[in-house]
Amino acid sequence: MSIGLGIFLFVVGAILVWALNIQVDWIDLDLVGYILMGAGALIFVLGLVLLTRRRSSISTTRSAVDPVSGERTVQQERSIDDV
Repeated sequence: MSIGLGIFLFVVGAILVWALNIQVDWIDLDLVGYILMGAGALIFVLGLVLLTRRRSSISTTRSAVDPVSGERTVQQERSIDDV
């Protein structure tokens, strides 16, 4: 979702900077557009970084024999990095 938000903010900022030719006395639309484009690029990059971190996982499987009963036991541990 953050990747989509980053792209959306970047596109809205680009429209404000290059597509609109409107002058408003109380706000500079070019500056707002550049700020939105910067925020969109930052959110896009952070979304990619978090997406790659989420996919890393660690899986450990251990097998042992119980010395008292002689039964074989298998123990599995799974860990997924979530932010």
